[in-house]
Amino acid sequence: MNSSKIILRSLATVKELQAMNELEKVIWGMDSTIPYHQTITAVKNGGLILGAYIDNELVGFQYSFAGFDGKMSYLCSHMLGVHPKYQHLGIGKMLKFMQKEEALKMGYRLITWTFDPLESVNGYFNIRKLGAVGKKYIENCYEQMDDNLNTGLPSDRLLAEWWIKSKHIDKQVNSSSQHLSPTKSNQTAYWTLNEKGLPIIKDIILSNLEFGEYLFVPIPTNIQEIKKRDFSLALDWRLKTRQIFNYYFEKNWFVLDFWKETDENKPINYYILSSGKGGGDK
Repeated sequence: MNSSKIILRSLATVKELQAMNELEKVIWGMDSTIPYHQTITAVKNGGLILGAYIDNELVGFQYSFAGFDGKMSYLCSHMLGVHPKYQHLGIGKMLKFMQKEEALKMGYRLITWTFDPLESVNGYFNIRKLGAVGKKYIENCYEQMDDNLNTGLPSDRLLAEWWIKSKHIDKQVNSSSQHLSPTKSNQTAYWTLNEKGLPIIKDIILSNLEFGEYLFVPIPTNIQEIKKRDFSLALDWRLKTRQIFNYYFEKNWFVLDFWKETDENKPINYYILSSGKGGGDK
């Protein structure tokens, strides 16, 4: 489908936000949705809701509201979803970059959101494609969730910080190569394959603080497949990567980039941790 047929615009009316509710149900398989009286109030008080349309049908949306941490105001990006029929058309990326432009017009310089760090597609999109960074790990953020993707595992989340005026974003967006790569010496964990052919963490390494500027955190390319085939292994990935992120974040390392494996036969991707000061509001 030609992307020129995709129309993006702000959502603000009751009818538009009710359509967003219906799309939520389709995307996540949940009966409960965000009440339209809440979303319309958010829009009127520093929030932003964007919709993507194809042939006058709402097929994607992004919902964010105003946030404040006691020091600065920012835009809290709470939901982004695309109808399963229209995924892989780049609609999510289009919505995020429109969100960035609209947020700049509104006076924001930071957009935040949370995502599951074990979901490789989200990690690649948020960190590598958008240029967000991660400095905070939240254990069991939403407690038990019953939607199609999250059922069973603790709802751990990585807080993405998207400093929309930073030079780091332009560098990430315009970069076409992965100049860093995982080696034996820059790992935070070693992995192997089990008898089912699934990746498992063999050893955690919490002694690489003096290695240099970059370290690599492995995650499976498809955590949902692992959940279906071996739930205890999926839980093991959750708990061990939780330990790694918490340890290095406490030592002031942060997620700077994402390394995507080009060999489809290798079931691991990596987050790149940095000990430097780059990637923030610079």
